[in-house]
Amino acid sequence: MVRGKTQMKRIENATSRQVTFSKRRNGLLKKAFELSVLCDAEVSLIIFSSKGKLYEFASSNMQDTIDRYLTHTKDRISNKPVSEENMQHLKHEAANMMKKIEQLEASKRKLLGEGIGSCSIEELQQIETQLEKSVKCIRARKTQVFKEQIEQLKQKERALAAENKTLTEKWGSHEIEVWSNKNQESGRGDEESSPSSEVETELFIGLPSSSRK
Repeated sequence: MVRGKTQMKRIENATSRQVTFSKRRNGLLKKAFELSVLCDAEVSLIIFSSKGKLYEFASSNMQDTIDRYLTHTKDRISNKPVSEENMQHLKHEAANMMKKIEQLEASKRKLLGEGIGSCSIEELQQIETQLEKSVKCIRARKTQVFKEQIEQLKQKERALAAENKTLTEKWGSHEIEVWSNKNQESGRGDEESSPSSEVETELFIGLPSSSRK
């Protein structure tokens, strides 16, 4: 009996569809096993039936094989060459960036007073206004820096004055103490060099000797 060619379409009869599924599933699992043994390949097979039942085969750990597959797929996507559409987008972005850089360079030259021969009155007024704003900002910053430096100098001056006062009080009291000690030593020296002397007096009461005769 010659078997007819199977048509690749969904089997309408539920019983025939289930029988075909069972036969083909077993054959597929057998082929996967043979491939892993004969060719020393890492094979993993996952099958879900129409009712959601899981059938699987793995020549090694299924989760390890899945992780390996995800890593390989991620690397392949990251190494995918840039498409023509992305390339055109990048070129457009680069051209816009170069245009902006050129405009900034031209504006910088005009602010420096270069290349203003072709500028209109409106452009010259805009440049003048921009320069005035820049000068105001610079002067304001300069004034702020001066104030900060003056305040720092005042703080240093107050610190030096306090230090000078402390040193003056310290050395002033020291000099007074030294001067007092010197005076005390000088007083003791005078007392030792000039000893006290007794003065003897003779008192005579009466007429002189000549008158008595």
